[in-house]
Amino acid sequence: MDYVALKTVHQAAVALSIAGFFARGLGSLLGAAWVGSRPAKTLPHVVDTVLLASALLLAWTLRLNPMQAPWLLAKIAGLLGYIALGMVALKPGRPAPVRAVAWVGALVTFGWIVSVAITKDPRGFFA
Repeated sequence: MDYVALKTVHQAAVALSIAGFFARGLGSLLGAAWVGSRPAKTLPHVVDTVLLASALLLAWTLRLNPMQAPWLLAKIAGLLGYIALGMVALKPGRPAPVRAVAWVGALVTFGWIVSVAITKDPRGFFA
């Protein structure tokens, strides 16, 4: 697969992933029943698998090493934070205010990750 196609797949997966997370988080906070459905629980795993695979292939294609590309290491660290916040945000047993703060935090973290990808600066929009 050529670079442009791979980057397009990655960017599409990014868009689908954040749209799905936004919808699931909002639906969860509003008590929507569809959030607990099988498709709502399964599709994000499919999208995120494509997202991760395309990210790894892009890094391999571009011969990027996170230890030599600080912006890539920052994206990986941000991803771990995003996942942790997302788990809190989507956990049904937690109080709604805690889930809401985690949801907003995850969305801000996601925005920062995208800003790091665009700027190739580990500070992202803080630069």
